[in-house]
Amino acid sequence: MIEFKERLKVDTPIIYDGGFGSQLFERDIHLPNSTLANKMYGEDVVGIHIDYINAGAEAIGTNTFVASPLHLDMAGQNRDDAQRLTRLAVKHAKRAVAANGTDVYIGGSVGPSPGAIEADTGDTTFGIPNAKVREAHKLVINALADEGVDFLCLETMFSAKEAAMAVDIARETGLPIAVNMTYKWTKEKKTGQEIYKTDWGHSANDLLNILDSGEFSNGDSLLDCVDIIGLNCGAESKQEEHTGMPHAITGTIQLKNTLKKMGINGKRMMAYPNAGMPELDANYKTVYSQTPAEMASFIPKLLEAGAFFIGGCCGTTPAHIKAFREKVDSS
Repeated sequence: MIEFKERLKVDTPIIYDGGFGSQLFERDIHLPNSTLANKMYGEDVVGIHIDYINAGAEAIGTNTFVASPLHLDMAGQNRDDAQRLTRLAVKHAKRAVAANGTDVYIGGSVGPSPGAIEADTGDTTFGIPNAKVREAHKLVINALADEGVDFLCLETMFSAKEAAMAVDIARETGLPIAVNMTYKWTKEKKTGQEIYKTDWGHSANDLLNILDSGEFSNGDSLLDCVDIIGLNCGAESKQEEHTGMPHAITGTIQLKNTLKKMGINGKRMMAYPNAGMPELDANYKTVYSQTPAEMASFIPKLLEAGAFFIGGCCGTTPAHIKAFREKVDSS
């Protein structure tokens, strides 16, 4: 298997995996923090990875989205637990790859902090101190790197400033880095322009400017440290055209235009949206509105928009990834 950085130079799109927490729910596993499954339900974690690999995923993400000690503290775990659970997550992913016997890359999942951070609020009364944010990311990122992931996937980031802090730490590992923000639809009052922004008001343009500014990296631009830029998650309860796959397409187009406007070249784009909006069926079970076939029908447009790394987030299943794989292979 060629190294991940070399794989990024090959034009054939990469298929990522789908939702992980929602797959735990499908197995009737309900925990205060999904990272605990690495210890309590290890075989299920391996099994979910295997299901995605069998569906055609060329890359899978570790079950570490909320492995930060800031998250795990709320589940009664400490810093050492966070490190152990993170390392265990990589071992489970490696077991799944070995069991399948195919070439599959492992992405180390790094999620956002559980709330606003000091860099965005301006103080520590309402924001988690920057030092604690950096310390938490460093623990998870270093554990992932030490266990041998192929790349680091910063995902569902609401704050471009927190993303920059995480990239600053991640660059020390020498691993390829993906940065994925989660955006919502907004409309500029003066111009009427529709633009995607995070809950903290950060657009793709803001992300690139903050990465370039060096504000959180001792004056160094972080743009060259990032190999992949994209978006994940995203769902609008009242606007289907900005939910799931349509959301991914619009967001990718906006990102591509921003990269072009800023003269930034050589970045692969990533997109892995939710399977629409979650709803309750007649049995009060959570279901998602976009089926595998429906989401897969948008793949040609997503590829045309410029996405290279494609997968799914909340509510997407191995069946979705199988449909994505088939559509990409037939394109």
